[in-house]
Amino acid sequence: MEGQRKTLQTLTLGCSKNKVDTEHILPYAESVYEIIPEDVTGRHADILLINTCGFIGDAKEESVNAILEAVERKKSGEVGEIVVFGCLSQRYAAELPGLIPEVDKWLGARDMDSVIKAIGGVPDRKMDAERCLTSASHYAYLKISEGCDRRCSYCAIPFIRGAHKSVPIEVLVQEAEKLAAKGVRELIIIAQDTTYYGLDLYRRRALAELLQKLSEVDGIEWIRIHYSYPASFPEDVLDQMANNPKVCRYMDIPLQHIADKVLDNMHRNVDGAWTRELIRRMREKVPGVVLRTTMIVGHPGEGVKEFNELLDFVRQARIERLGAFKYSEEEGTYGAENFRDSIPAATKQKRLDKLMSLQSEISLEFNKSRVGSVEKVIVDDYSDGVYVCRSEFESPEVDGEILVKYDKDVMQNVEPYSLIGEFIKVKITGADEYDLIAEPIELL
Repeated sequence: MEGQRKTLQTLTLGCSKNKVDTEHILPYAESVYEIIPEDVTGRHADILLINTCGFIGDAKEESVNAILEAVERKKSGEVGEIVVFGCLSQRYAAELPGLIPEVDKWLGARDMDSVIKAIGGVPDRKMDAERCLTSASHYAYLKISEGCDRRCSYCAIPFIRGAHKSVPIEVLVQEAEKLAAKGVRELIIIAQDTTYYGLDLYRRRALAELLQKLSEVDGIEWIRIHYSYPASFPEDVLDQMANNPKVCRYMDIPLQHIADKVLDNMHRNVDGAWTRELIRRMREKVPGVVLRTTMIVGHPGEGVKEFNELLDFVRQARIERLGAFKYSEEEGTYGAENFRDSIPAATKQKRLDKLMSLQSEISLEFNKSRVGSVEKVIVDDYSDGVYVCRSEFESPEVDGEILVKYDKDVMQNVEPYSLIGEFIKVKITGADEYDLIAEPIELL
């Protein structure tokens, strides 16, 4: 119909860092296109913008399948133009156009200006702090840097995303202010390595300074830290966590392993003794801190002895949140070129199952220890008389939930959905290894 606005739909795959990239691009489209939400199906999209992941095998497969599905939608007339960008197309820029010629534009992960131009926008540095949120409106990820200077032997990110580049503090504060004005109450700090923040701009690690500045933004009540590299960990961050009420007592710190031989092969720049001491200091300086980590099983150099050492560490450290992955050899990495992936897939799976079985016991123990406690939670969702909530000890999308039944007396007869994004006080009454049950006490 003449005069009708064109439509644009995005599809974001992979990590929360990709989500932020998409949200920074969308403001350039808002005045030109009607934006179709990602979860809407059956609508015609004049442009389908796909943000891909190319980190590990499963993620690459998911991205390729999504592109092939988009091609089928294009053939049926449901999609006009397909624009693909992000890590997958950055990593395989030479191969993909010939393999999937139906895609109209292949763009990388390092040049967002090209993506903006591809949808008809004009890049403007004055818009660097603008965001169009694509999911929840009460929490948002804040990407504080791009790329990585680390050279972990298993990781392809440095040659996909390039060198570490921090976003200036003043830009991040401005972005936080704009997010708060939209109703965001919680910021989740992300980067490939958040503790490296500031070294390129200020010649010092400036994460603690950034946390203080962000905590001064009106409307922001929680600040949560993800993806903190253990080597040269800046301990002033722990001071912020211990003394700044807006900084959650929660730390996502990917350790990957504990055995010296494996850590050395991984090029992690720490050993097991350093790791154990860092965890001890975190728990000492920030009483009650909840830690999240990831581990890799089956990495070259991990024999039975090294795996048992990992199990012993997990058993002793009692890390509250732990995810694990089987080692995946990625072409172009140091590990792929210098180590032989000799551990059978079945052995990797058995080790993964054993590790996660142990972690289930630890998670259940931690959750049960909270029964009877009173906690401040944020309401993420509401359905069938039950609120889905989180405390400062749960991060969205990766951790468990606190389920709270609607109580009209405590909720003061307010419309149930109006409490989404609000804080309430609850008492924990039940627990399993993943989720908690609670009863409401009062609105905050």
